[in-house]
Amino acid sequence: MILTLIIVGVAVVLGVVYWIKRARDRRLLDQYSITPEALHALLAGKQETLIFDVRLPLDLLVASEIIPGAKRITPREVLKNPNLIPQDKDTIVYCTCPSEKTSRSVLRKALARNLSRIKFLQGGLDGWKAKGYPVEPYTQSFHLDTGS
Repeated sequence: MILTLIIVGVAVVLGVVYWIKRARDRRLLDQYSITPEALHALLAGKQETLIFDVRLPLDLLVASEIIPGAKRITPREVLKNPNLIPQDKDTIVYCTCPSEKTSRSVLRKALARNLSRIKFLQGGLDGWKAKGYPVEPYTQSFHLDTGS
């Protein structure tokens, strides 16, 4: 009986700690996100903003399009060398992963390196296209390195 109460108590404490950490992470990530509408307004206002397409190569095969003005960079490159993201410019990253997994990984790595002028695009490329915003064909060659 006492052992059961201890196990239940530990499980409750672990659950609460997990929930608090998850909520804190969600608030932090929400602070570093941008909606397609807000990005479109930035670009329409001619504000200097760098956009990086950080999709995996196989994702690029499925949708060979890119947001106009975006630069293609593989997740592996940016995770190995976060200095590819400038510290002194507003930067947006996007992908096509469910719940922006790749963009969030890049964001976390950048934040760990004190790069605070970076955001990820909510909904990624799919969210951008769903709003009817422009895309252009991606015509550059790339390697099918499937590592993230």
